[in-house]
Amino acid sequence: MTRDLFHTELTQLQDEVLVMGSMAEKALLDSMEALRNGDVPWSHKIIEDDAKVNKKRFEIEDKTLFVIASQQPMASDLRALASILYIITDLERIADHAEGIAKLNILMGDEPLPRKLGDVPAMAGRAVAMLRDSLKAYIEHDVVEARRICDADDEVDRLQDSVYDECINAMIADPTTIQRNTYLLWSAHNLERIADRCTNICERVIYLVTGRMQEINISKY
Repeated sequence: MTRDLFHTELTQLQDEVLVMGSMAEKALLDSMEALRNGDVPWSHKIIEDDAKVNKKRFEIEDKTLFVIASQQPMASDLRALASILYIITDLERIADHAEGIAKLNILMGDEPLPRKLGDVPAMAGRAVAMLRDSLKAYIEHDVVEARRICDADDEVDRLQDSVYDECINAMIADPTTIQRNTYLLWSAHNLERIADRCTNICERVIYLVTGRMQEINISKY
């Protein structure tokens, strides 16, 4: 395999990573809209579509392993290919957490609208921004931006604490709301984990560029 062919294959793999990232982002956006609107049929569709994300992950993994096996990559090339394998794993998990929110919406059933979601939509907005920015940093090999995105995870953690406090207070004030607030807490947890997955991607960006593994996903507050 010539160097030109290798770089062509690598570019194609990176494009596939972006496609998978778009699929994960859509799953997250759709799951939040379904939660906000109490749309149970939409949630069932999100759950069904998760299989497409899994399939895309396996396709990219197979292609990446083929490229690794087809030639003896240099250290920087091997880091690029290894990073793809790790990033698609995190993208699959992000879609899984979106699926988890869809399942929680189904459990909430026909709860009357409008839904009181507190800071959960704000958490989702932050998580979507982190996902988009982390993939942009990956494509551009932007270490500075990758570190900034990791720092942004603290805001998601603060919003999760706000959701926790609000839900607990609501449960105390009205015990009949315990179940629905528990589901809301679980939804917030899924969003917090999505943000953590985005920081994982950023750590891979730093590894890809510098060759050093460094844990950045450490809460600073």
